[in-house]
This record gives sequence, structure tokens and C-alpha cells, in this order.
Amino acid sequence: MRISTIHGRRHALGVTLTAALVAGACAAPLKLAHDDSEVVLTRQLLVAPNPSQPGSFGVKTLYYGSGTDKQRAVYRDSVTLKTAVVNGAKFAAAPDPKQAKIRKNYWGFDFTKLPVNGRVWYPDAPGPFPLVLVVHGNHDMKQFSDPGYQYLGELLASRGYVVASVDENFLNGNIRGENDARGWMLLKHLQSWKRFNDSTGSPLQGKVDMHNIALMGHSRGGEAVTVAGAFNRLAYYPDDATVKFDFNFDIKSLVAIAPVDGQYRPADKPTPVANYNYFLIHGSHDGDVSTFNGLAQYERIRFTDGKPWFKSAVFVYRANHGQWNTTWGSLDGGPRSARSLDTRGLISQADQRKFAEVYISAFLDATLRGKSEYLPMFRDHRVVGQWLPKTMYTTRFQESAFRTAADFEEDVDVTSGSVPGVAFSSDSVAVWKESPVPFRSRGSTQAHSAVTIGWNNRIAGDDTTKLGTAASFAMQVSDSLRSAWNVGAASSLVFSLSPTDAKPGPRAAARDTTKKSDSLSKSAPKKAAPKKPKTKNAKPDTVPIDLSIEVTDAGGRSATVPLSAYGVVRRPLESYVYRRAGRDKQRFASVSEIVLQTYAIPLADFSRAAPGFDPARITRVRWRFDRSIAGTILLDNIGFSNMRSEFTAHTIGAAR
Repeated sequence: MRISTIHGRRHALGVTLTAALVAGACAAPLKLAHDDSEVVLTRQLLVAPNPSQPGSFGVKTLYYGSGTDKQRAVYRDSVTLKTAVVNGAKFAAAPDPKQAKIRKNYWGFDFTKLPVNGRVWYPDAPGPFPLVLVVHGNHDMKQFSDPGYQYLGELLASRGYVVASVDENFLNGNIRGENDARGWMLLKHLQSWKRFNDSTGSPLQGKVDMHNIALMGHSRGGEAVTVAGAFNRLAYYPDDATVKFDFNFDIKSLVAIAPVDGQYRPADKPTPVANYNYFLIHGSHDGDVSTFNGLAQYERIRFTDGKPWFKSAVFVYRANHGQWNTTWGSLDGGPRSARSLDTRGLISQADQRKFAEVYISAFLDATLRGKSEYLPMFRDHRVVGQWLPKTMYTTRFQESAFRTAADFEEDVDVTSGSVPGVAFSSDSVAVWKESPVPFRSRGSTQAHSAVTIGWNNRIAGDDTTKLGTAASFAMQVSDSLRSAWNVGAASSLVFSLSPTDAKPGPRAAARDTTKKSDSLSKSAPKKAAPKKPKTKNAKPDTVPIDLSIEVTDAGGRSATVPLSAYGVVRRPLESYVYRRAGRDKQRFASVSEIVLQTYAIPLADFSRAAPGFDPARITRVRWRFDRSIAGTILLDNIGFSNMRSEFTAHTIGAAR
């Protein structure tokens, strides 16, 4: 028996060692894109307190909930404010009767009696203070997720916010299609918060500014906040109009952290959201939501009421899914995913959360407390380089004063813009087409289109130094449109752009018309074309693409600035999520996510570059491919904006 036991242990040890050796043999070497942050993040133009630093308020805590929770002691024994349960059966259900029984046995309730539970951090001061609700996403329902945002709750409370981390763990686990329930629950929480604020004797009486509310969500919770935003202004539930809504809270801002998109589709349509400030963040090495799904929702955010809204998105290189939540950590697929996910290249948990603290705190200060000094960082992250962890970032941005000249959604005519008075042309390009922008996941797109422009200025032939005229892509703007939009010295040219890895071949040499045609020349034996020498696989070109932006006014005066002065023009950043060699290329259509960078170039900068140029008479914009011999770009959301001066108060540019 003893011998067999020892033998069994040795056998088990051998199996373990063999498995480790096999796993090690299959693991790919760590591969990361070249990090340019030591150069890009050297500046600190914003003169304001660092928003990630604690504020002046002392912080108090409390819990609210049913007071009868079977699994959550804090929501059973420690509640200061009791709440009634709500019936969510119209919005969520277990996948089958067996699972319904298991879930009820564990939680002690079913979907007809969902608790309204939350943990609160609030300033030790009279108030009133803006209210922020934070909600987690899907996870192991027995590994409770709501404590994981304590770092944000404590920071924000010290800076003058009432923060509640909402418990929706009972919606986690093996159910699907429940994100409408997650969004609806947030609004039911707001109903409780109105009562907390209005009730005599409540420790929160009068402390909450119910006219300044933000909703923040992570993963499925990130989609839930936009669902809540949509439901907030509806009179009826879109999927069952027998359910009436009567919310209409003064929600000003939405924050989505690595969200899913389309898990819930109201009336089988993408969730429409309008007239909220919206901030979106996602990590390149997300091992759960591995595609930047939130970009599709970002594109759908509309500003229609003339008020000063804005939206911004930041793609964080080497950030993952779980490190935004201290409970979830670095293993996006749970404890067992250490064998499959490659966590070696992740930024530290402290750095990832530091980014969240900087940007989320600044976003809330800007949109709920009117601290406009933080607005430039949502247009260009480089202006706060010294606040940010050293990694690479890509920023999307748009505000409500933006006027769209072209978003490439309206027709199949590549020469037309999105409004009358805009026309496009090109010179010497190799590729010009409009098509949907792809996600890295196979068969999926970002649900919007862009124009693709490819070029190669090299002339085909033996002389590899021979170059032709620099290729270009141009937008013509009519006088009437320019006048209607009041384009002038205070305006900015705005567009979003990303290079791709595609590289067209050299362009054909111009035909020599002085030579006789082949039909008139004497026949002569043709020399065999020389064989091309065999070459080793070339390494990817990591040198950033650059190009010139040229504007011309009605008097024919032109001015030019380099695009790279207004943001890094990076090729897509490779990100390998899995440890096993080749797994990412099997799993995804691309190992890079295409994220367009937004560039906002003040027209006044062109006047500084060429003093005779008149922004009020601009007639043409040209993207001139004169700084990189060959390449391909995606270009989208072209237009002009008379944005608030606070957005451009601190600008990194060529003529400054």
C-alpha cells in the first residue's frame, strides 16, 4: 500500500512535470509593441490638481438593502437603510427550471423578489453632492463583485461625491440576455436614492444632488448603463409595453469600462442613446471582452438637443478586463485561466487602476461639477502625460458642436460627403474605397464605415529611389456650407484616423508617349525577366506613419501642418491575449484592434503656419501622403467644430 502510494505520487509528479514541459513548449515568447510612452507622455500642459489624488473630505460608509439577504451578511446584518424588493421577472429569467431551482436555493429568492442592495461611500459633510452609481458585470455569482470598486468609491467620496457600488451578483452566473434587467435595476436604485435623500431622519437626507447623477458600469455593467440611459427617458419597456416606466432622472454622465455591446437589443435594435456625456475605456489585452465592443455604442451616442455634451474613449495598451475591479484581478477567465491567458505583459494592477482614477475622477469633475479645466485631456491624452501610467493610449473624442462633413454612412458614392456641399477627390492613390471598420474578432465590424486610402509613392522599376508625386486625398467644402457652419478662426478641423498594416505595391511608371507603339516597332526577342532573389520574412515596419494636412482658402492660399504634431500616428498595436503560440491568430481575424485616433486641429494653427491663410474662407482640405512613402489609412468622422474654448485651452500642435 505504501509502495503503491509512493508510486502513485511519483506518477502524478511525472504527469505534472510533463504537462508543465508541454505547456512551456507551447507557450509563445512574450511579444509587445514598441512602447513610445517615454516620448509621448513627457508633457504636462494641464494646470489643475491631479484628479487621482484624495480630496479634502473625510469618508463615511453605510450599506442599504433588504435586510434579509441569505448569502450577503452585510446586506442582512449591516444595513442602515432598508429597501423593498422589486419584481424583475419581466427582464430576466434562469435558463431552465433546474437552474431556477438551484439559484433560488442559493440566494433565497427568485427573479420576482430582487433586492436593492448597495454599499455607499460619502463625504462627511452636509452636501449636497453629485451621485455616482457603479455596477459590476458578469462573474462567478458566488465571488461577489460589488466590493471591487472600493478604490474608486473612497477616492470619489473624498473629492465630493456620494458613491454606491450596486449589488447585482444575483444576475451573474449562467444566465444570458439579462442586461435589460441590469439597466432597469440601476433605475430602481435611483428611485430608492430619491427616497433616501428626501426622508426625514435618513443619514443621507439632503446630502445628494439628484440633479447631477452619473452611472458607471464594467463589462455587462458597461452596457447596462447605456440601457439605463435609454430606459430613463422611455414611457414603456420596449420589449413589453405593458410595463410602464416613469424614471426621468437627471442623469448627466455615463461611464463604460470594458463593456459588452448587443447582449441586450431593445426591440431587436442596437441601444440608441442620446444627450449624455459618455466616457469609454478598454484594454488591449482584455481576456474576457477581447474586442473593443464599446466602440459600436460610442458611435451610436448622439447629441441632438443643442446642449454642451461630449463623448470620449481611451484604448489602454496592456490593460486587461479584470484589473479594473480588485475582486476580479488579472485572470480574466477565472483561476483556471492562468494556463491559457498570457498575463506577463499586463501593466500592474496599481497602474491600471491609477489610470481609472485619473480619467474617471476628471470626467465626473468636468461633467457633474463644471470643472472645465479637465476637458482638454478627453480630446488629447498627451496634455496630462505626467499623470498617466507609462503605456500607450489611443483617444476618440467628439463634442456636441461638431458638424459632420463625412461619416461615410449615407450612400455608395465615394465622391460625396454626408451633407450637400462636400465632395471628395484623390490623386495618385492606390486604394480608395468605403467599407465597414472591422473588429479584431472574426466576422464582426464596428457597425460604422470609413474610407480606406492606400498609396505608394515609389515608382515600379529597378531604381528603388525613384518617387512620383506624393499621393493625396482631398475634401472640397462649398462657400454656403462653410458659412452656414460659421467656420472661421475659432473652428477646428476634426477627423479620426488609423493606419493599417496594408502596404500597396509601387505605382506603375507613367507611359512614355514619345516612343513608338509596339505594333509599329520591329519585333525583337524579349529578355527574360530576372528572377527575384529569395528574401527572408521581413519584420513588421514599426516606424509610425506620418502625413501632412493642407488647407486652402478661396484666395488660393495654402497652409500645411504635420499630422504627428496633433497625436501619434501609430500602426495598430499587436496584443497577444493567449499563452499558447498561434492561439491568437486562430481565435481572431487580427492580432490588432483598429482604433481610430481623433485629431482636432485648430484652424488658427494653419494661420500661424502661413499668415496669409484665411480660415473663414477655407475651401479645401487635403491629406497629403508626403511624409511616408507607402501605407494605408482608415479615415472617418470628418468635420468642423466650434468647440468650447476650454477643450482647446491646452493644445499640443505644430505652430505653438
